[in-house]
Amino acid sequence: MAFRRMEGTPRVALAGLLIVVIAVIDWRVDLNFAFAFLYLLPILLAGTVLSRGQVVLTALLCTVLSDFFDPFPFALATSLPQDILVFAALAGCGLFSCEVTKRSRREAEDRHRVELEVTARREAEEQLEFLIESSPAAILTMGADFLILRANPAAYRLLGLGQGELPGRSIRQYIPALGRVSPSEPRQTFRTEMQCRGERGNGEVFLANVFFSTYSTALGPRLAAMVVDASEDLRDREESNLEQLLAGSRILVAAVSHEVRNVCGAITIMHENLVRSGVLRGNQDFEALGSLVETLNRIASMELTQSSSKSQTGVIDLSEALDDLRIVLEPCCHEADIAVHWDIAKELPPVWADRHRLLQVLLNLTQNSERALRDADVKRIDVSASVGQGVVSVRVTDTGPGIGSIPKLFQPFQQGAESTGLGLYISRAFVRSFRGELRHDPSMPGCSFVIELAMAGSGELQQERIGGNGTNTAVVGR
Repeated sequence: MAFRRMEGTPRVALAGLLIVVIAVIDWRVDLNFAFAFLYLLPILLAGTVLSRGQVVLTALLCTVLSDFFDPFPFALATSLPQDILVFAALAGCGLFSCEVTKRSRREAEDRHRVELEVTARREAEEQLEFLIESSPAAILTMGADFLILRANPAAYRLLGLGQGELPGRSIRQYIPALGRVSPSEPRQTFRTEMQCRGERGNGEVFLANVFFSTYSTALGPRLAAMVVDASEDLRDREESNLEQLLAGSRILVAAVSHEVRNVCGAITIMHENLVRSGVLRGNQDFEALGSLVETLNRIASMELTQSSSKSQTGVIDLSEALDDLRIVLEPCCHEADIAVHWDIAKELPPVWADRHRLLQVLLNLTQNSERALRDADVKRIDVSASVGQGVVSVRVTDTGPGIGSIPKLFQPFQQGAESTGLGLYISRAFVRSFRGELRHDPSMPGCSFVIELAMAGSGELQQERIGGNGTNTAVVGR
């Protein structure tokens, strides 16, 4: 607006100068001729920059000047209609010039805005095109007949086809689950994801994470899908689950073997007492029973070790592990009306642990807290992490009724425990497998467990790991 005023100032000055020149000519030239029509030029020029009111005032000024320097004597009957006619002509021309200029200016602004929008749209399309073409995820668009309309280079790599071979083919051939989505339903719009089976052009099957949506265009309904190969994630997850299962099974078998050794020890003592008494001497069944007990004792006494080649113990970011716990824990606690309070120290140092096993231990502790809080008046779980001397402590505390039998807390096969009572036993074995410790803190109200993890870079821990010949023995004793 300021620019327009600066641009219009010369025009206003020129219009004013013309009005003065015409008035001087009308005053000095003594002819029986009216120069009022000459005021049309400055009025038209002023109308390009002045507002409507200013144009009307300028026309009135020119009418007064024209009447004042009119060579004919003033007569009301003839001069008044003449002045009205002059004023109307001047004002009409000025207003016409004003409206034409405004319309032209609006058209120029609209044209400039459209050009900017076209430029912005072109830039957005180029950026989107670059994003699609460079995306590592396969992106495809299909019509209502499920024929592929367009695909990015990642889609050709994912499906194992050459460039340009996908358009015109049915998506059902490669991702059959997408063929059950109906993009032609006008009242139903899909914007969701699914995990399903995919098939490459050579017949190879893979696990696909598909994010898809339906939309409508002038040419009909469309289906857009983003496909990611999740086969590697599936393999990693299944291998990790198998390793966790094997680790838990080793600990479980060790716990069972420990209990069997106790029973075998008692039976062995009774057998030796009977042998010394000579009551059943020479009895073949009694001697066979002794052999069976001895064999069972040897089996139960076998040492169970974990090979370091399968161990995932290493330096981990504890903050990320606690973030994983928050992602899993908070939705469940929200459904159970349990408040979760987090008190995590900033910039936690890296620690020695197995991320998956540590997460399982934390989930076991929090799930125990959830069960303990079912009938509690105050339902709250506090998770905190603090840094100590060479260790990082993670504390899980709840406002439940607490634990009754603390001495036998970490023993397996406890009476009154849910299932086998192995949860805390296996959790402590997991923590000890990466040189940590899990303990109960009876000084805290409710129930509180503390996981102590060694900081990465601890000299003592490194010597233990180096001196162990590359193996980590699971601690399964009481």
